[in-house]
Amino acid sequence: MGMHTDAHIVWDWNGTLFHDVDAVIGATNAAFGELGLEPITLERYRELYCVPVPRFYERLMGRLPSEAEWGLMDATFHRYYTEHRVRCGLAEGVTDLLAGWASAGRSQSILSMYGHEDLVPLVRDFGIEAHFIRVDGRTGPSGGSKAEHMVRHLGALTGIDPERTVVIGDAADDALAARHVGARAVLYTGGSHGRASLEAVGVPVVDSLQEAVAEAERLAAAA
Repeated sequence: MGMHTDAHIVWDWNGTLFHDVDAVIGATNAAFGELGLEPITLERYRELYCVPVPRFYERLMGRLPSEAEWGLMDATFHRYYTEHRVRCGLAEGVTDLLAGWASAGRSQSILSMYGHEDLVPLVRDFGIEAHFIRVDGRTGPSGGSKAEHMVRHLGALTGIDPERTVVIGDAADDALAARHVGARAVLYTGGSHGRASLEAVGVPVVDSLQEAVAEAERLAAAA
C-alpha cells in the first residue's frame, strides 16, 4: 500500500464489512433450539445482544448457561454459521470504500472475534486482503471481549498511533475495545446492535459504512 498517513481504521468483520446478520440469527436460533428456547427475531437480538456472549444468553434465559449448555450452544452456533455463511457477502459499497481509503495513502486493518483460521481465507476469497496491513481473527476460546485482542492487534502494527486510529464496528464492544487502547470508534447500525444500544455508548453512530468512513476521517483529523 506504499506510504501511509497516520490515520488508521481498524475494521470489524462480522456484521460490519461482512453482512452476515441472517446467518447469525439463524445460528443463534439453532443454538437456542438445543435448550428448547423460543426463536428470537432480529429486532430482539439487536435489543439484547452483548458480550461476553454468555451474558447475552443470560438475558434470554434468566440465568447464565451452565458450562455444558454453553459448550453445546457454542458448538451448534458455529456449525450452523459455517454452513450458512456461504450465502452472505460484503456489505454494500465495501470494495470501493476500502480502495478509496487505501488510495488516499491511509492504512487499515481487520480485527475480528471470528476464528483466525476461518477469517483469513474468507477475506482472501473476497479479493480484498491487499487493502489491509494486518488481518487478525480470534485465537483461543470464543465468547469474550475484544479489548485485549485490540491491545495485541495495535501492538503488532508499526507506526500506528492509537490516537489517530478509529475502530469501525457494529457492536458496543468495538467502542469499548477502542476506548481501552485510546482509539476512537464509529458504530454502524447494520449488524448486531440496534441504534438505541449503540448510542448509549457515547460514540458516533451511523447507518452506512460510507458515513462511517467519513466520520472516521473527521475523527482522525481532529485528534
